Amino acid sequence: MAEKSAIAAVEAAGLTHQVTRHGRVKSLEEAAAARGVEPHDLIKTLVVRRAEDDYLFVLVPGDREISWPKLRALLGVSRLSMPDAETAREATGYERGTITPFGSTTAWPVIADTLVAEPDRPISMGGGDHGVGLTVQAGEALKALAAQVADVTTKE
Repeated sequence: MAEKSAIAAVEAAGLTHQVTRHGRVKSLEEAAAARGVEPHDLIKTLVVRRAEDDYLFVLVPGDREISWPKLRALLGVSRLSMPDAETAREATGYERGTITPFGSTTAWPVIADTLVAEPDRPISMGGGDHGVGLTVQAGEALKALAAQVADVTTKE
């Protein structure tokens, strides 16, 4: 079960965490409420393709989206794309809506938006299965993931 991989990876990293289990949700606000966080503290993990078989994770606050021009400039590339759901699952071991860098089948590089990087901020990330969230301290999580922090988002 993918959920166990995500939780095991967070535990192996020695992170203080809270696992929240809830039913399927229909909105950002509903998901944030179910996990006891504000919508901007619910962090989306997006899989981005740089090239064939070359991906990265981008951590985005729930109320923001990737700024493609900013991300392309940061990476020094002219083209990036989002893989389809099946390709994302093959690259990470997780279904869309459950993806987290923790326990991914491949440890792809992680880029976190600057708004995620407040050290003592509790954030909730996907927990590897639908209706499962992992709440961790942002600073600890980004350090464990060796995340690069950069301004890569814009308001939705």
